Amino acid sequence: MASLGSTRTRAFLRLLASIGTSRTQDTLKLLPFVVMGAVAVVDLASGPTAGLLSMLALGPAFASVACGLARTTLVGAVALALFVALGLYNDILWTSRTNITMIAILGVTVASVLASAGRLRHERQLADVRSVAEAAQRVLLRPVPRRAGPGIGVAVSYTSATAEARIGGDLYEVVTTPHGVRVIVGDVQGKGLEAVETAAVVLGAFREAAHDESRLQGVVVRLENALTRELSGEQFVTAVLAEIGAGSTITVINCGHPSPMVLSADGKSWFADPPDEALPLGMSSLKAIEPMPYHIPFEPGGQVLFYTDGVIEARNGRGAFYPLSSRAHLLNGSDPQLSLDALRADLLRHVGRPLGDDAAMLLLRHRVTYPTASAAA
Repeated sequence: MASLGSTRTRAFLRLLASIGTSRTQDTLKLLPFVVMGAVAVVDLASGPTAGLLSMLALGPAFASVACGLARTTLVGAVALALFVALGLYNDILWTSRTNITMIAILGVTVASVLASAGRLRHERQLADVRSVAEAAQRVLLRPVPRRAGPGIGVAVSYTSATAEARIGGDLYEVVTTPHGVRVIVGDVQGKGLEAVETAAVVLGAFREAAHDESRLQGVVVRLENALTRELSGEQFVTAVLAEIGAGSTITVINCGHPSPMVLSADGKSWFADPPDEALPLGMSSLKAIEPMPYHIPFEPGGQVLFYTDGVIEARNGRGAFYPLSSRAHLLNGSDPQLSLDALRADLLRHVGRPLGDDAAMLLLRHRVTYPTASAAA
């Protein structure tokens, strides 16, 4: 029921957003007529000496912002008709001054029609890019299950720094295997299409190795081998891998990634740093220390937040980083996804502008389960 309620809530919020956008568009489409009507009323009240007829050009200028070609042309025609009517009424038509004003209105109308055509062409191109990006995102970043095993709730949030593409180099996945629930959250060095391709290599290798390898270290080796075959130059991927077994702990291997934040049932929070620093994936040729698994508590009522550096390195206008640790209380809501959505909204408010880097977050919650009446009997 909680999942259904959260789904309906998000759908309702999307509906409100679409209604707000629709009303804004309707207002912008009416604005040219309102402006021209106001100019006509003021000109009639002020007389021929006011010299307001040139302001009728504001109508087609405003129309180019939100109107199509036909409506922009109509607004320009209305502006010219009002100009002629007011000129005849004030007996100033066909003077040198009014002729210049008429040419100006014609010029603004033509320019507005051309600007409207360019805007519509750009909007169509942007819609095509977004549709392709959304299709790629569905393949690359598949929807994670809302539940992963008995009593384990999952929530995910992804915000791309490239608003037109909606996807980038951050990655995440949750798979249920015979060895337990396995999770990966990572960040590919760099941006653009090359980063997306590398993320696809990592996710493909993880989805296969997570089922085949009995130990989490074996999954890391498989990822290293896949990246060695695919990467060129000095590219690398930071990642944290986790495995939820039958006990009350999570096994974690951290490959140069920000440490997950642990939230206990009593409200305390801390960052689960690895015992030894390890290099990111793709740098095995340096023969550094192999990443060692360690355990973090995952008791009923506890939570673990995995994230990328786009979260903790997000700065506001004053240059202050996002204080993730002091925002841990936002994750205490009844529904994991709504709680994570609240944290994401707070992150965007902190920055106050588009993010400079992709930001991915994945929340695991160990739900408190109670025995049923039959089990208690």
